[in-house]
Amino acid sequence: MQTANPHRLGPITLADGVLPKNAWTFLYAAFVSIGLVTFISIGQAYILNEHLHIPIEEQGTISGNLVFWTEVVALLFFVPAGVVMDRIGRKPVYIAGMLLLALAYSIYPYAQSVAALTLGRIVYALGIVAVTAGLATVMVDYPAERSRGKLIAVTGFLNGLGIVTLNQFFGSMPEKLIARGMTGIEAGTVAHLGIAALALVTALILSFGLKGGTPVQREERPALGTLMKSGIAYARNPRIMLSYGAAFVARGDQSIIGTFLPLWGTTAGIAMGMEPAEAVKKGTLIFIISQAAALLWAPIIGPLIDRWNRVTALTVCMGLATLGYLSLILIENPHEGYSTIFFVLLGIGQISSFLGAQSLIGQEAPKAERGSVIGMFNISGAVGILIITTLGGRMFDLFSPKAPFLVVGAINMLVMLAGIYVRMKAPGTGAHTEDEAVAG
Repeated sequence: MQTANPHRLGPITLADGVLPKNAWTFLYAAFVSIGLVTFISIGQAYILNEHLHIPIEEQGTISGNLVFWTEVVALLFFVPAGVVMDRIGRKPVYIAGMLLLALAYSIYPYAQSVAALTLGRIVYALGIVAVTAGLATVMVDYPAERSRGKLIAVTGFLNGLGIVTLNQFFGSMPEKLIARGMTGIEAGTVAHLGIAALALVTALILSFGLKGGTPVQREERPALGTLMKSGIAYARNPRIMLSYGAAFVARGDQSIIGTFLPLWGTTAGIAMGMEPAEAVKKGTLIFIISQAAALLWAPIIGPLIDRWNRVTALTVCMGLATLGYLSLILIENPHEGYSTIFFVLLGIGQISSFLGAQSLIGQEAPKAERGSVIGMFNISGAVGILIITTLGGRMFDLFSPKAPFLVVGAINMLVMLAGIYVRMKAPGTGAHTEDEAVAG
C-alpha cells in the first residue's frame, strides 16, 4: 500500500519508502548509465581503425561478432542477476556493474588483437548485465503507478542526454588530444581511461545514494526456485509476453544504433578520405543526432503513455520505430545534409520502443518477483541483440550499411501487429495498481 503522504520529486509521486535522495541518485544514474554502455561502439570503431588497423570491409562482421559474445554472456547472467536483486537488493548489483564497466574500458585500449578485444567485451558484458538490470528494476521500483510513465520519460530523456553528452565529449577527445601532440594510440587510450574513471566515480555515488534492500520484507520474498522460474511462468500473461517480444526488438534497436550507426558514419568518412579520428568524430555526430532527437521526444511521449492503455501505447511506439528504421532506405550517404531528418526519425522510433516496452513490463511485473521477471525481459532483449547484430554485421559487410536497420524495422512492424492483437484480446487497463500487477 502507498503511504498517505508519499514523497514527491516535482510532478512524480514516489513509491512507498523511496526518498527524494534515492530518486535524485537514480536520475544521475539514468544520465550516466546508458552513455557509459553505448560508448563501447564509438571507442571500438576508433580501436579497430587506429589501434588495430582492421580493413573496413571486415569491421561489420567483427563488430557483430563482438556483440554476439556480449549477448551470450548476457543470456547466461540476466536471470541470475535478477534473482540476486530480488534476494539482496538492487544497489550492490548496480555498483558491481559500474566497477566491471570501469575494468572493461581499462582493458580495451591495450588490446593487441581481436581476441583481446573479445576478452574486454566479455567483462563489459557482465557490466552491462548488472547496470541495465539495475537501471530497469530501480526505474520500476521508484515511482508510484500513476507516475510510472512520467519517471520512465524522464529516465529516457536523461538516458538520451547522457548518451549525447558523454559520447560527444569522449568521442571527440582523441581528435583534440592528437591536435595537442599525442599519437593516435595515446589519444584513444586516454579517452578510454577517462570513461573508466567516470564509471568508478558513479559506483561511489550509487553506494551512498540508492535505496538499500528490496521492495518487499524478508518474509514476503519468494523462494529461490520460484524466482528462477518466475520469468517464464508470468509469460502466461499476454501483456507480459508482448513486453518480452517488445524487449527482443527494443534492445535490438538500441544495439543496432549503438553498434552500426557510428560504424556506418566512420567507414563512410574513411571512404571519403577522412583520417580515422575525424571519421570517428563524424560517425559520432550522426549517432548523437539520433540520440538528441530521442532526448527531445521522451518528454512528449512519456505523459501520453500515462494517459493511454499501456498496450495501446506500446503499439503506437512500435509503429513509430517501424517508420524510423525503414526510412533509412532513402539515405545514400550518411554525411549528406538531407540525411539528418531520417536520423531524427530513427531516434524518435528508438526511444519510443524503449519507453513503450518499459512501461508495459513496469505495470505488469509483480513486486515480489520484479527483478526475476525483468531478468527474463532482459534475456529476451539479449536474444534479440544476439540475433539481430550477428545477422546485421554480416549484412552490413555483404550488402549495405543500411541492411541491419531495415531488418530491425521489419521486426518492429511484427511486434506492432502483435500489439494490435493483444489490444483486442487482452488489453488490461490504463494503469494497474502495484497490487494488481499479476500474471492473470
